[in-house]
Amino acid sequence: MPITGNRDRRVLFGAIAVGRGTLRLDRAGQWNQDSFQSHLRHFRPTWRGWRIVLFLDRGSPHTARRSRALAKQFSIELRFLPTACPELNPMEGLWREIKGQILANEPTPELDVSLERAVDHLMTMTGKQRRQTARILSENFWLAS
Repeated sequence: MPITGNRDRRVLFGAIAVGRGTLRLDRAGQWNQDSFQSHLRHFRPTWRGWRIVLFLDRGSPHTARRSRALAKQFSIELRFLPTACPELNPMEGLWREIKGQILANEPTPELDVSLERAVDHLMTMTGKQRRQTARILSENFWLAS
């Protein structure tokens, strides 16, 4: 999720474990394959011993050859969602919450302050609250957990 202001930006990468609502967040200055690969490197320590399957949009940092090779090296399976279907990505519900409740209608004096407010909000939520906000607990959730 990009956080922008005064021609500057910060990026917040995130992944949620659909079964527990555990969250992995990483901050970056740019959305590119290097920052995405840095995010990938943090998955094994966070979810050691788990079978990790990431559902991603088809953005170029996600589909880059080096990103796919790194994911394979760490035994992380990448599955790409259909184009223009953000509702299939559970993280979109969390990003919507951040944009609509935490960052909306307020000036952004410093991007780092806005970024930390977003991170603090997500990290203070319980796993169940995250899963509800991400609509994982909906009867219509498309992915069986």
